[in-house]
Amino acid sequence: MNARQKRLFEDALKKNPNLKMPAEDQRPTELTEEDMAFLKQGVGDKTSRPQQSASQAAEGDEPAPPQTGSVMTYFEEKGFGFLRPDNGGKDIFFHISRLHQGQSTELVPGAKVAYELGMDRNGKIAASSIRIVRPEETPAAQS
Repeated sequence: MNARQKRLFEDALKKNPNLKMPAEDQRPTELTEEDMAFLKQGVGDKTSRPQQSASQAAEGDEPAPPQTGSVMTYFEEKGFGFLRPDNGGKDIFFHISRLHQGQSTELVPGAKVAYELGMDRNGKIAASSIRIVRPEETPAAQS
């Protein structure tokens, strides 16, 4: 282990005291399918992977009902914006890649949307499975 690797390990040890120093002579083990799936979550091209909501990711949890809100801002050139939840609270970040029903041209301030809560690539709360709610699709009409 060179000096840089040792310094990085010591920094990681401060954040996670249970971390074990890898043995010098230890040969790497074969990665299981589960390990490979875990590694793919954070790297590579995600376009070929199916979208998975936060409620589906947590096994054993019942899917949460979709949240509703309205578009506050959308920066088309950057591909992201913010939603204001109907039930109040902080505005929620969304990315255009999470738009499942509707067109990006419909993401104008005041447009009603339904969404699920998930996480962005930095681990912060973000909207996922976003769909534009048309006036004829009001919750009273869906019941």
